Amino acid sequence: MLTIGEFARATGLTAKALRLYDDLGLLAPADVDAHTGYRRYTADQVNRARLVARLRSVGVPLRRIATIVGLDDREAAAAELLSYWRQVEADTASSRHVVAALVSEMRGHDMHPTATHHPAPRSAHRAGRGGRSLDLDRVHPREHRVAAQVTGQRVFAVADGYGEDGAADAALEALASLDGAEQVADPLGALDATVTRAAEAVAARGVDAGGTTLTALLLAGDRALVAHVGDSRAYVVRDGSLERLTRDHTVVQSLIDEGRLTADEARSDPDRNLLNRALAPGAPAAPDLSVRQLHAGDRFVLTTDGVHSVLEPRRLAELLLAPGTPEEVTHAVEAAVLAAGAPDNYGVVVVDV
Repeated sequence: MLTIGEFARATGLTAKALRLYDDLGLLAPADVDAHTGYRRYTADQVNRARLVARLRSVGVPLRRIATIVGLDDREAAAAELLSYWRQVEADTASSRHVVAALVSEMRGHDMHPTATHHPAPRSAHRAGRGGRSLDLDRVHPREHRVAAQVTGQRVFAVADGYGEDGAADAALEALASLDGAEQVADPLGALDATVTRAAEAVAARGVDAGGTTLTALLLAGDRALVAHVGDSRAYVVRDGSLERLTRDHTVVQSLIDEGRLTADEARSDPDRNLLNRALAPGAPAAPDLSVRQLHAGDRFVLTTDGVHSVLEPRRLAELLLAPGTPEEVTHAVEAAVLAAGAPDNYGVVVVDV
């Protein structure tokens, strides 16, 4: 018999996740001490625990998991899982037509900037190699620019490349076509189309040439538009509070957001850092899009995961909420990342409107 701690180490799960599986009726311990409540497991429950964890990590409903893991016949269990997934794909295909129609109706309204003035942003950035042998993170604009007065659109971005060098550069080169361009009738559509071109530029480098994340901010009229693919992030500081504008495109993040997977389960999931959207050959590359009205005093911040995965959320918030110029804030963020060991490439862009 194994204690819950021993069983957790054997399965690669956490004790908290195992207690959850017991509460959900998916994996009961072989024995529970009547006096202490201590749970004990047998070695032949290891594979069942791992199967439950993997089914949870792809969002299979609890009732379906109970059916699958309850089947002694492996062929029958495989048939049950395949049937579930085929229905998921069919449901998604049916919903796609409805969603497309709704988006078309919504975008039929006036979504164009109404302001006659243009934002005059002040921006700064910092980026570095950290503990990696290669520096694959990139920011836009690349040249140092503490203050900038513009009369048209304005683009800022971070990209976190992986694999071979050059994917992030290819993406930002495509994105740069929007920077300083004349005002267009549909800035959101232009941003969306430009990210598509960036994905095509990365894919054209070849199947084995790596990929990149991309998080871009476009200031157009009285709106801030964000396009996002991967696990880089965008934030806005407004009225003394920090709000995250993007959601990480990882295998487990959507399940956490939907309440189908706990944060504790995600921390022990073997695919927790695996991207399910990126600018890369063969990967889904359509970006998340968001639109915000600009307020005077807004501060927008873009980071690669070498920043937000290294700094605790509270510490990062303190740095981004601190008064100071974009140059001072980016310098403070870089100093904090370096003090934390900078295990990865890092990049941060701060834009004050």
